[in-house]
Amino acid sequence: MPIDPDLAVGAQLGEREFRWSSSDVLLYHLGIGAGRNPCDPRELKYVYEDGLQVLPTFAVVAPQLRETAAPRVSMPGVEVDLAAALHGKQELTVHAPIPAEGAARASSRIADVQDKGKAAVVITENSVTTDTGDPLFTTRSSVFVRGEGGFGGHRGESERVELPDRGPDAVVDSPTLPQQALWYRLCGDRNPLHVDPEFAATAGFERPILHGLCTYGLACKAIVDELLDSCPTAVRGFSARFAGVVHPGETIRTRAWVEGGRILARSSVVERDVAVLSDAVLTTA
Repeated sequence: MPIDPDLAVGAQLGEREFRWSSSDVLLYHLGIGAGRNPCDPRELKYVYEDGLQVLPTFAVVAPQLRETAAPRVSMPGVEVDLAAALHGKQELTVHAPIPAEGAARASSRIADVQDKGKAAVVITENSVTTDTGDPLFTTRSSVFVRGEGGFGGHRGESERVELPDRGPDAVVDSPTLPQQALWYRLCGDRNPLHVDPEFAATAGFERPILHGLCTYGLACKAIVDELLDSCPTAVRGFSARFAGVVHPGETIRTRAWVEGGRILARSSVVERDVAVLSDAVLTTA
């Protein structure tokens, strides 16, 4: 059986120490489309080391920046084909501002395995502390594995986010480049789904698609720039469900609503009018 929830849930996935530099942050920001107007002072703060600010979604790539091999879905109690796995949801909690360079330690575990009937969802949690032991950020990633459900496990609770019945407070269009995935994969995600047409076809796609985490970071940046005065340190958390795919070269439109200390959002592809991020919630200080 590829998934054994009794063995998987709670399994420790080990610890790793990692470092990053301003060059890593600059590459990540370029990978999510920053610097489109290099003369805009707001954009320069993402792509110039003088006064560099770090978008909090850098957290989702920081521990694996040096990875050069294709990822594997191979963990205690979980052994599945990469072509059957899709990123389902990403959650981020920021405990302290991420510096432009630093060192940290990550501790990972399998937090849950859910049975959706025709598919399974494997949730991993990554807790990151600074080199002095202070909490820095926590991430939770949900991987949707097609064809691996039906093992009698629990489905998990619905996490649907209802959007306000009014117009959005902000609408931001973010064009992507045809080579956007080629940039982003240099941040440590070498899944061939994003570069190899034959592998993409095996996974059921007409051509390589943009990384979901690229869309995730791009949407967070759009919200921060439009509604938080380009201040990444105001972000305390950001979660979103991946509802569809982006083809590199398409434009992502993010609609956002301010609701108290939260900003609710939804992103879609302009050219095809399909949702790509849903149930998105950004929390602020």
